[in-house]
Amino acid sequence: MGVKGFVEGGIASIVAGCSTHPLDLIKVRMQLQGETPAPTAAVNNLRPALAFQTTSVTAPRSINIPPPPPPTARVGPIAVGVRIVQQEGVAALFSGVSATVLRQTLYSTTRMGLYDILKQKWTDQDTGKMPLIRKISAGLIAGAVGAAVGNPADVAMVRMQADGRLPLAQRRNYKSVVDAITQMARGEGVTSLWRGSSLTVNRAMLVTASQLASYDQIKETILQKGLMKDGLGTHVTASFAAGFVAAVASNPVDVIKTRVMNMKVEAGAAPPYSGALDCALKTVRAEGPMALYKGFIPTISRQGPFTVVLFVTLEQVRKVFKDF
Repeated sequence: MGVKGFVEGGIASIVAGCSTHPLDLIKVRMQLQGETPAPTAAVNNLRPALAFQTTSVTAPRSINIPPPPPPTARVGPIAVGVRIVQQEGVAALFSGVSATVLRQTLYSTTRMGLYDILKQKWTDQDTGKMPLIRKISAGLIAGAVGAAVGNPADVAMVRMQADGRLPLAQRRNYKSVVDAITQMARGEGVTSLWRGSSLTVNRAMLVTASQLASYDQIKETILQKGLMKDGLGTHVTASFAAGFVAAVASNPVDVIKTRVMNMKVEAGAAPPYSGALDCALKTVRAEGPMALYKGFIPTISRQGPFTVVLFVTLEQVRKVFKDF
C-alpha cells in the first residue's frame, strides 16, 4: 500500500512538473527581477554579489532614466516569456527541465507517498474521515521530509532556470542537472547543495499542507454536499482551489528561497545574504513588502495548472493501479 502511494504520486508529479515547467521558469525570472540595481539592459541581469563590484556603470543609470531598468523591473509574465523566447530561443523555456524531473522524482514522490501513508494511518476507521487538522499535520511532515531529500535538485533547477538572465561571461552554463550538482559540489562544497534548505523545507511544508489538505478537504465537501459527482469536474475544481491556497501561502517564502539559492558567492567576498531573514529584510527595505509577492501572477498561473494536472493525473493513475 505504501509503495503504491509513492509510485502514483511520483508519476503524477513528474507529468505535472514537466507540463508546467515554462511557467515555473517565468516565475523564477520574475522573482529575481529588481534584486539589484542595474544600469543597463546588459547589466540588469547581474546577481546580488556583483552589485558591489561595478561602479563605473552607475552613472549611466542616473543619466538615462528611461532605458530598460525601470520597465524590466516591472514587466509581467507574458512580457518575460516573450523576452526569453526572443533572446534565448523557444528551447530556453525548458531550461532546467532535467532538474525538474529529478526534483519531482525526489521531492514530490517522497511527499506524496508519505502523505498517503499518514493519511491511511490517521483516517478514522469507523467514519472513513480524517479531520482537517490531521491533514494539515500530515502535509507539514511530508513536505519537510520531501524537501530535505530533494533540495540539491531544487538548487540546480533554480540556477539552471536563472542562468539565461546573466551576461554571457557570467553564466554557469550547466549542461544538465548532474553537471550542475557536480560543479556545485566541486566548486562550492557539498553543503552548497543544501543552500537555502531551511527555506525549501518551510516552503514545502506550506505548499504540501495547503495543497494536499485543501484538495482533500474541498473534494470531500463537494461530495458531501452533493454539489458534484466524483469525477473530472470535482477533481479540477478542488485542485484549482487548492493551487490558489498553496500559491498565497508559499509565495513570500518562494521569493526568498529563489534569491538565496541563486546568489553567487565570490571567493574571499561576503555573500550577498547571510541567511533567509537577512534576504527578507534586504528585499523588503529595498523593494517594499509587496516584493515578497513578486511573481505571484506566474506563481498562481503555474500553481493552478500544476495542481490541476497533478491531482487529475493522480486520480487516473490510482484507477490504473487500483487492482495492484
